[in-house]
Amino acid sequence: MKLKSNSVRVVAAAALALSAVAGFSALPAHAAARPVIAVITHGDNGSFWSVAKKGAEAAGRALGIKVNYEGSNNDAQKQAQLIDAAVTAKVSGIAISVPNVSAIKASVARAIAAGIPVITLNSGSNDYLALGAITHVGQDESVAGAGAGTKLKAAGASHLLCVIHEQGNSGLEQRCSGAKTTFGGTVDNLYVKGTADITTTTQQIAAKLSADKTIDAVLALNPDIAIAATNAVASSASKAKVATFDLSAPVVAAIKSGKVLFAIDQQQYLQGYLPVVFLYLQITNANTVGGGLPVMTGPGFVTKDNVAKVAALAAAGTR
Repeated sequence: MKLKSNSVRVVAAAALALSAVAGFSALPAHAAARPVIAVITHGDNGSFWSVAKKGAEAAGRALGIKVNYEGSNNDAQKQAQLIDAAVTAKVSGIAISVPNVSAIKASVARAIAAGIPVITLNSGSNDYLALGAITHVGQDESVAGAGAGTKLKAAGASHLLCVIHEQGNSGLEQRCSGAKTTFGGTVDNLYVKGTADITTTTQQIAAKLSADKTIDAVLALNPDIAIAATNAVASSASKAKVATFDLSAPVVAAIKSGKVLFAIDQQQYLQGYLPVVFLYLQITNANTVGGGLPVMTGPGFVTKDNVAKVAALAAAGTR
């Protein structure tokens, strides 16, 4: 509970920081050079990470600085190489996701040794302090997973299939573990090919649903996987309810039609935007955010009752 109450305070501070920089188009008079910020994630070019990228780039435009966004497509070694390249290029600050801390910790250490401030985003809430990052911007995955388990239990489900689309991603494991703490019934994890091969992923989910008719709920951890899950439910003649993490225009449409029960919105636009703002303020004004605690984005629940409020934003690619 302490973390949640402190998170509210930190998010309020973040909102003040945003309001302070929203109109900036030039650097403060005391800044010696225009910062360059690298945002390096494990993301692909799918519907989730494209929104985070838009957030990062929008922050750069608002601040009048250069933001270089690069995704490693779930290749931890490539992500480490991208961090090393950013250090060599002497960027002003680096924001990174941390699905695999062991693979990138040496590269992060080199960045910090070079005097480059680092902020983690999306994944890494358990690792950012040990890495030496200023703060972490993201969702508490265990809390969000527990919320999903509670909602699915309330919907009457008793056998949940949690679909993990990136093996080795600790954040995804935390979501499924969190759901298990509150669901009350059986929870099975299913590891699938992922967003790089949606056809095979759909087939893998459908095969599991066909083999075990007691599964009455599917929890996807990505919006593209959610749509694969709805197609798998249809092709296997399953009656399982589908819920998901994160939004996209197709997921919004699926919520409207009843094919998806709810989506947990971790607000990845903010996960791209806020680290750029925080790094900018640290670089140009020696500001720190978080007070040693992560800055939480979400989780919020999007259901048929409130989906209309975010539909236009999802269609525009900012939610």
